[in-house]
Amino acid sequence: MLEPLRIRDFALLWTGMSTSLVGDFIFLVAYAWETYQLSNDPAALGWISAAYFAPAVVFLTAGGVLSDRIDRRKMMIAADSMRAVATGIGGLLAITGNLTLVELGVVVGIGGFGQALFGPAFGSIVPEIVPAEQLAEANSLDQFVRTGAGLVGPALGGVVIAVSSAGVAFLVDAGTFVVSTATALALTPRPFERQEHRSVMREVRDGWSYVRARTWLWATLAAAAFMNIASAARNVLLPFVVKNDIGASASALGGVYSAAGAGALISAYVYGQLGVPRRPIVIAYLGWALSLFMVAAYGLATTVPELILFGFVGGLGITFGQAIWGTMMHRKIPRELLGRVTSIDWLTSLSLMPVASAVAGVVARLIGSRETLVAAGLVSGGVTVLFLVALPGLRRTELEPAGESAEP
Repeated sequence: MLEPLRIRDFALLWTGMSTSLVGDFIFLVAYAWETYQLSNDPAALGWISAAYFAPAVVFLTAGGVLSDRIDRRKMMIAADSMRAVATGIGGLLAITGNLTLVELGVVVGIGGFGQALFGPAFGSIVPEIVPAEQLAEANSLDQFVRTGAGLVGPALGGVVIAVSSAGVAFLVDAGTFVVSTATALALTPRPFERQEHRSVMREVRDGWSYVRARTWLWATLAAAAFMNIASAARNVLLPFVVKNDIGASASALGGVYSAAGAGALISAYVYGQLGVPRRPIVIAYLGWALSLFMVAAYGLATTVPELILFGFVGGLGITFGQAIWGTMMHRKIPRELLGRVTSIDWLTSLSLMPVASAVAGVVARLIGSRETLVAAGLVSGGVTVLFLVALPGLRRTELEPAGESAEP
């Protein structure tokens, strides 16, 4: 799994990503806790979460087209520089007691816009750096890093908030973006050489046409939109349950997120040793479904240790699925289309997140936070299993050798 780190540019990419991901998880705890400090209402965090995901959804298509037209390294630099400035300003406002919910919404909105640029660029630059025969190892390491950050970041964020404040945690996150910007600057420039100049809309249509022609792609992207209903409910309501129902601190919330990171870390390591399984789509879907049912379990938990257990199991499931999915994307999609298809992946996956985040807070007001978590987890997990059962084309994908569906 460590073999791709022998490649200089991948080692730089890995270092920057590792650092900024730790910051992302610190920010996840910090902005949730700061929101409930400003307004102890689930609907408030629902709207703040929607403010993050809405720009990401709106601008992802543009980010995908840009990542297939310009140097992906430059896009990563621009995105991380922007997020460093916005998060730093938000931290200073929070420390001085001048941060409002509206200003917090602007800060997270800029973060969402930066993700719309960064996600497609990062997702499509890896095959430029890593040889095809090492992509499974690179994706395993990618998931290992993400899950390691998910283990360290939330715990660190909880401690920073407990010792100082959420504003200081924002500044720490801004510092991680500075590091990731510096490592991206050190990457070897890789300008994309286009064979012909076509309109943006034509390129967007080409990307969507490629996705629609392949069941394993369009069905999984559609299923992912429903999967993230549970993710939205978890992001909005888990901090509320920890703070109000269980009466625990920000450190406890960080511990629950870190438990998910611990499970994910083990899952990523196992994937790195085993590689792509014989039935990749089936295994990925089952892993995703397991993690979604754990969101429902959050609603049934009455103690922090129970939440930690459910987080650990959820981390095991989601990471194995994500590692498989990343390898399939890199192996099966032509490089000249990868940026656009990656942006479509992000776009469809996140399409319901703004609405689901806002609705989760409103529904929790009416029926309760725990009940909303249970309902969201059961619906998302059930829909995931239903897609796998109802679409034979999904299960047949596992019989294709890697690369067979790469031709447009």
